[in-house]
Amino acid sequence: MKKFRLIAVAAMLFFGATTLTQAQDKVAHIDTQALVEAMPEMKAAESQLEKLQKTYDTEIKAMAKELDAKLKQYEVEAESKTEEENRKRFEEVQGMQTNIGAYRQQALQDLDQKRVDLYTPVLEKARTAIQKVARAQGIQYVFDSTQGSGVILADGTDLMADVKKELGI
Repeated sequence: MKKFRLIAVAAMLFFGATTLTQAQDKVAHIDTQALVEAMPEMKAAESQLEKLQKTYDTEIKAMAKELDAKLKQYEVEAESKTEEENRKRFEEVQGMQTNIGAYRQQALQDLDQKRVDLYTPVLEKARTAIQKVARAQGIQYVFDSTQGSGVILADGTDLMADVKKELGI
């Protein structure tokens, strides 16, 4: 019976200490999407991406317009050309179509890489600021409260104002 009481007391002390330790953990949240969207660097990055996208769109439209003009010209002249000439023209048109598709694909890849190159430093700056503010406030866990991130309730400490202050926005 004495051993049972000793084990029961030890268990209570263990669970009580664990509960006390868990109660001391500080938790906070921040909507990282809203933070990043508010950063001037992100707005500049998005502007650069839009400009690059427009450049690619303009070039692709010009290539498509040139292809369309050749198609119309070759269509009109088809009856007056030999079968060999029409075959060469058909191959030329196919080559142009292939080039446009390849250029479009390369443009998408370039845009994706540029997006990564521009967004990575911005996201790193936001992450560093969040960590700095959280550590300064003694916060041990920071959850992302962006809608859809899995946080059901975010009534605790919101770091948004402090992190924006840290970033100067």
